[in-house]
Amino acid sequence: MHQHAPTKRVCHVCDGFAAAVITTGARHRDGTRATLRVTCPACKGTGHTAPATAPALHRVGR
Repeated sequence: MHQHAPTKRVCHVCDGFAAAVITTGARHRDGTRATLRVTCPACKGTGHTAPATAPALHRVGR
């Protein structure tokens, strides 16, 4: 019988690509490019989000 592992939800903001490296155009003394690493603010660089919690129920009307 097959066992299924629970999968983590992929971040809806970055689609799992949580970090990007951007070149600044400058070069270091050894000739390599200077880069900046930017992470997704929603998942904080993990690529996954926590499951959404159920919204609280509110009584409306009488």
